[in-house]
Amino acid sequence: MKNKNGRRRCSKPASNKPAAAATPSNVDRLSKLPDDLLLNILERVDTLDAIRTCILSKRLLKLPTMLSHLFISVGSISCHHNPALEFGIRDVLRISHAVAGVTDNILSRRTPAIAISELKIRFVLTDHDSVCIGKSVARAMATQKVEKAEFQMVTEKAYGDCHPDYLLHFASHFNAFLGACSDAFAGLTRLWLRNLRFGELDIPNILSTCKRLESLCLTNCDSGIYSVLQIEHDQLVELVVHSGKCERIELTCVPKLQRVSYYNWFSCEDPLSFGFVPRLSKLSLTKDGTRLRKKTLELSQLLANVPSITGLHLDFQSEKIWVLPECPKLLTPVLRKLQQVNLVNLPEGCDFAWTMFILEAAPSLEELCITVLDHSCNMVTDKHCEKAEVEWKPYPLISSTRI
Repeated sequence: MKNKNGRRRCSKPASNKPAAAATPSNVDRLSKLPDDLLLNILERVDTLDAIRTCILSKRLLKLPTMLSHLFISVGSISCHHNPALEFGIRDVLRISHAVAGVTDNILSRRTPAIAISELKIRFVLTDHDSVCIGKSVARAMATQKVEKAEFQMVTEKAYGDCHPDYLLHFASHFNAFLGACSDAFAGLTRLWLRNLRFGELDIPNILSTCKRLESLCLTNCDSGIYSVLQIEHDQLVELVVHSGKCERIELTCVPKLQRVSYYNWFSCEDPLSFGFVPRLSKLSLTKDGTRLRKKTLELSQLLANVPSITGLHLDFQSEKIWVLPECPKLLTPVLRKLQQVNLVNLPEGCDFAWTMFILEAAPSLEELCITVLDHSCNMVTDKHCEKAEVEWKPYPLISSTRI
C-alpha cells in the first residue's frame, strides 16, 4: 500500500501481548514499610489524622490499635485552626460529644498488650462529655499501662469574653469533673487548665488528687483578685502560669520542682514566693510592663531560698525595666551556680553595661544572650508605663571567666 508520496507504507500487525507489568516505581512503597516505621510516622501527627490516613489502605487498617502515642484534640474535629469559623453553643456541645465518643472508641479498641507511652487529650470542659472522657481514660488506666497522661481543657468562651461569673461557673464544672473522675486525675502526669476562678481550697484539692502530676499549667486561673495560691506537691517538676489575678504564688513545699515560668503576673509586688524547692534550676519571667509596678524585682530577695538556679530567662516586652541591678555582694549567693542567662526585649536605653551586674555576680556563667529591640516598633507601650532608671556602674573586674 502506497502513501501520497508514492512510498510504500508498512502496516504493523496488532499485538496480542498483555500490557507490561507495573514497574517498581508504580508500587505503593508506603504499604511495604515495616509496622514499627509506619507507627513512628503516624505517631507524629494528631491521632485522628493518623486514623484517617490508615483508612485509605487495607494494609494500614490494623495500625491505629497499635499506636502508643495518642493525641486526641478538639481542634482536629472542630477545625479551630480556621479563624474564619464561628461556633455557637450548639456547635461546642456537638464537638464535645464527638471528642468523647472518639476517645472511648480509640481507647477501648486498641491492643492492651501495647503500653500507652503518652496520652494527651484536649477537650472542651462541659458537664456530661468531660465525665465521659474521664471515665474512658480511667478504664484505660485500669486495664492498660499508661506511662504519661495529659488533660488540656478549654472553656466554651475565651477569656476576653468571660464575665467573672463565667470563671466561677467553669471552675464549678471542673470541680464536679474532678470529683466524678478522681481515678483518671490520679493517673495524670500533666494538666493544663484555662479560665477558672477557684475557691480557696480548690487548688490544694486538685494537687492532692493528681498524685502523679509532674507538670501543671494555669492560664488565666486564680482564686479571686489579689488571691494567693499555695502549691505543695511531691512529684511536680514544672509549673507554668499565664496571667491570672493572683497577688502571689507561694511554692511552699515542692521538692522535685525544676522549672518555673510566669507570664504577665497581675501583682504589683513580687509574684513568686519560694519555700522548699531544692531542685529548682530554671526560672523564666515575662512581663510587658503596662501595669505600673510599685517597685522593681530584686533578684537577691526573690531568689533568697533558691541558690541552685542555673538558667534565667527575663523577657521585658516593653520600655519598662522591672529588674533592679544589684551589687555582686548581694547577688552572688543566689547566682553563683547560674550558667545561662537570656535577656529578651531589652529597650534601646539598656546597653551592655547594664547587664554587668549579672556578669559580676555569676562566676559560673557560660552563656549570655541579649536581644535589644526598638520599643516603639516592637514592644507594648502604655501611658502608665514609665521607664525605670537603669544606670549602672560596673565593677572593674568581671568575675566570670568561662563566658
